[in-house]
This record gives sequence, C-alpha cells and structure tokens, in this order.
Amino acid sequence: MNERPDSRGSTASPVFVEDVFLTDVFLVKGRLPNKSKRLTNLLEDYGRTFLPVQDATLVSLRNNEVIRTPSVMVNIAEVILAHELVEVAGDETMRRLANSPEKASRIRAFYNGIVQFELAGQIETGAYESQPVTGRRWFIMQNPVVRGLDLANPELTLLKNLDYAIVRKDRMAYVYDFG
Repeated sequence: MNERPDSRGSTASPVFVEDVFLTDVFLVKGRLPNKSKRLTNLLEDYGRTFLPVQDATLVSLRNNEVIRTPSVMVNIAEVILAHELVEVAGDETMRRLANSPEKASRIRAFYNGIVQFELAGQIETGAYESQPVTGRRWFIMQNPVVRGLDLANPELTLLKNLDYAIVRKDRMAYVYDFG
C-alpha cells in the first residue's frame, strides 16, 4: 500500500472518482469495485464491516493532508455521508420521483464529532427518524449545503456542488426541521 502524504494535493496520474465518503477524519474519494446497484441500496444492504475503496484519495478534515493509495478499507460505521458521482447502476426515473417537492422538508443537521460541521437541505419529511418497518439507516438529502469544513481546499471543493447526499441517520447529533 502506497501511503505517501501529499500536502500540496498534486497527483502523478489522474484517478477516476466514482464514490465519495465523508467520515469523522477524512473525505475519502475513489470507487467501490464490482458495484451492481445504486450506492444508497449498497449501503443499506451491506453486511460487512469494511467498504473496499480502490484508487483512494483520503483528505484530512483537520489539516488538509492528502493520502493517495491504491486501496483502503473504510469502516461503514464511520461513514457520515456518501455520494455517487458516477451512477453506474442508477435509475433516473426513481431519482426524479425522489425529487418530488410536495413531500420535501427543509432541515439543518449538525454533526458533533472531531470536526463539527452542518448539513442543510431538503429531505423526505421525517426521513431522519427511525422507522421500524423499513429499518433504513440512511436518508437522502437533496441539494445539501455543507458548512464548517474548509471547502476552499481544492480536494474538498466537490462537497459544494452535490445534488444529493446519502446521510447516515445515527451520525447526526442535532436536527432542526423547518417542515
């Protein structure tokens, strides 16, 4: 495993990024191998402890240190939010239905960990609550706005323009629901 830190954020060769994972300590960019369904469904159904991320770039949220490695295993319990930059197994019809404005509620959710930050955006009403019937651990936030991280850092800039985020329910400490 090649773990040479690069504080300048430069890279010797371009890497194709499909998936993004935000944890307590790092933004992890790379791709999950052999993905055959949408990232949301993969996270909900995942039965193992670690997600294998190939062609990974890890960006420290504390000091902007950049680590590039051919692969890294990310503990799924550490993932706060995820996003699929390239929808390999996407369903555009289901995505349009999920964007229905009549079932949307505006929220601000705060994460209270090593690095404190806020997510604001539109969700399906009450999506952050536990639902025993479905048992879903994740919810979708449309047009998320991330505050509290250094988004001027070129490695973190992609968090500015996400059209949605897959957010883990039990990782948010406080939620203001304006719906």
